[in-house]
Amino acid sequence: MKRSVIEEVFRAPAHALQKSVSAVKHTEQKLMREKPVRKIVRYWHTLGPGLTTGASDDDPSGIATYSQTGARYGLQLLWLSAFTFPLMSIVQEMCARIGIVTGQGLAANIRKHYPRWVLYVCAGLLVAANTFNIGADLGAMAQSVQLIFPNVSFLLLVSAFALGSILLQVFMPYARYAEFLKYLALVLFAYVFSAFAIHLDWKDIAIHSFIPTISWTKDQIFLICGILGTTISPYLFFWQTSQEVEQQILQGKITLKLRREQTSKKEIRDMRVDVWSGMFISNAVMFFIIATCAGVLFTNGITNIQTAADAARALQPFAGQYAFLLFAIGVIGVGILATPVLAGSASYALSESFGWKQGLYRKLKEAYAFYGVIILSMLVGLGLNFIGLDPIKALIYAAVANGIISPIILFIIVHISGSKHIMGEWANGPVIKAFGWIVTAFMAVAGIATIVAIIT
Repeated sequence: MKRSVIEEVFRAPAHALQKSVSAVKHTEQKLMREKPVRKIVRYWHTLGPGLTTGASDDDPSGIATYSQTGARYGLQLLWLSAFTFPLMSIVQEMCARIGIVTGQGLAANIRKHYPRWVLYVCAGLLVAANTFNIGADLGAMAQSVQLIFPNVSFLLLVSAFALGSILLQVFMPYARYAEFLKYLALVLFAYVFSAFAIHLDWKDIAIHSFIPTISWTKDQIFLICGILGTTISPYLFFWQTSQEVEQQILQGKITLKLRREQTSKKEIRDMRVDVWSGMFISNAVMFFIIATCAGVLFTNGITNIQTAADAARALQPFAGQYAFLLFAIGVIGVGILATPVLAGSASYALSESFGWKQGLYRKLKEAYAFYGVIILSMLVGLGLNFIGLDPIKALIYAAVANGIISPIILFIIVHISGSKHIMGEWANGPVIKAFGWIVTAFMAVAGIATIVAIIT
């Protein structure tokens, strides 16, 4: 009896210790399971202006361009999605760094370091190009809704989209608005899902992804220039830079002095993760759209795609209802994201050019001119749909404007971001600077080719 009592006395601590060890192991296993989730959450919080900028690059006009590429030439130009990724990432990183280090938007920096006429020409052409693009995007969204609900009025839909975009930008607090755009960017995955919803030859896709082939026909050169123009676009430069400033203000860096003095390595590192992630997603979507249209439309002899809605409609008989719906929903979602970016970037450019108070963090009564430009550009874009302007012509006009100003603005971006006097320790290194000048030269050739192709 005594022995069993003694055994129990010694066994109790051993049993307790065993339970403690088991509990620790269970906790460790739980933490190990939660670690990837924590990483994902931390990564998601790192994303911001770069993600929304990259997502807005795949606006309905961009989707139409990529759809045309796949439908007309199959997989031949699929390599452009990989080719343009580092180019646009380097440019957008420069823009983001300018915003973070100087504490001002791109137009404000041009105003400070360049003649005013350069600024006014660039800002004027940007506003014109963005307004035509807004009109085309509103029309594409309305057409996509009609694919799902054919009895709804086209003019009612474009009006609703324009009004909704205005209300979001003018009356939603910036912190909530930025988060809304961030989550809206997830709609891009609809194009990834649509590609996997159909049967594609992935071995053939892998081969064409990295082996460049060009036919050197006038139509193909024009389309390549269109892809470059819609991928490396001026409105992205202005939006990215100004959004970095907005983020700094959101973090409490209210004065220009604070924004300039408190640039940290972590801030630059997080920005790089954000920008390169956003551009990767943008180009991945371009990849899947071209692959989908090549695998479905091109193989079935459907090569005449004019709009994003045309592409969705053409997919339905061959790819089925699921892929068709995903494609149409993608057009609508990305359009809702892109039209405010187009209007906002135009407003940042004009407001900074003339020294007006600007910023989505401000209330309407604090920045009438800034919000006035947003509202006016949306209303003019809406009006283009009422007068029956062909959306393809609108995009051509936008392409011409972008072809003229892209090389000029890129020259300025590379110069400012490479200046030790302006950027200090955060100026471009020799490799980034070299790539910057290569992109500038490349876009100058593409811009000239675009204009020549349209005129002749």
